[in-house]
Amino acid sequence: MDRLKGKVAIITGAAKGLGAADARLFVAEGARVILTDVDDAAGSALAAELGDGAQYQHLDVTSEAAWEALIADVVARHGRLDVLVNNAGIVEFGDPETLTEDTYRKIMAVSLDGVVFGTKHAIPAMAANGGGAIVNMASIAAIQGEPTFAAYSAAKGAIDAYTRATAAYSIKNGRGVRANSVLPAGIDTPMVQSLGGKLAALGAAAPVHDNATAMNRLGEPVDVANLVLFLASDESRFINGQSHVIDDGASVIAGSTVPRTDR
Repeated sequence: MDRLKGKVAIITGAAKGLGAADARLFVAEGARVILTDVDDAAGSALAAELGDGAQYQHLDVTSEAAWEALIADVVARHGRLDVLVNNAGIVEFGDPETLTEDTYRKIMAVSLDGVVFGTKHAIPAMAANGGGAIVNMASIAAIQGEPTFAAYSAAKGAIDAYTRATAAYSIKNGRGVRANSVLPAGIDTPMVQSLGGKLAALGAAAPVHDNATAMNRLGEPVDVANLVLFLASDESRFINGQSHVIDDGASVIAGSTVPRTDR
């Protein structure tokens, strides 16, 4: 308990899935958490469930103006910003030959632009109080080729690279902000559960799900949230600019990054 006591954190995409799991742990560990999403009903319900340690605010992560307003409001209300978890993201299928412009731009806007704009406005807010921690949600799709969702892989690879750029900038300019990325494999979230139907719509077979090995085994949201909590806390104060793969070994054995969901 109290691993984040006194800290103020923003989590994007917090209404469900990985973001909701992060929010639950952060509140339990003493943080004041601002849950953000575009799903206002789910986000508000989760904030109410979590109690006084949480509040919900609508945020379109693709809008720099919305980011600027959110962070200014958080600092005005709470006096500081210590942690930013850039978790918001979407996945749509499309290989390098069939990917549409609309799909590509939508994925990059939500996943990558959100990280860029959030980071830009979080750094000075954090630096004003001596620093903080940014945790960016990438994916093993960033490092393991996956032909059926090329734009998603590109966005996650860019997020991983941008994390290192952020860490280097902060170090060289004395901003005191650590930045690390998390690269999960398939996790049992609503987004991942939707992949089977999307693959079927494309006429593609879902990959083999093998509970006997690490290949394509679904993790639980709390598995990732535990790592995010560590990277957000002072326990990881000497970890900066690093990529953290969390996949139960899936990336070191043969197999697709897309798990089956018909368990």
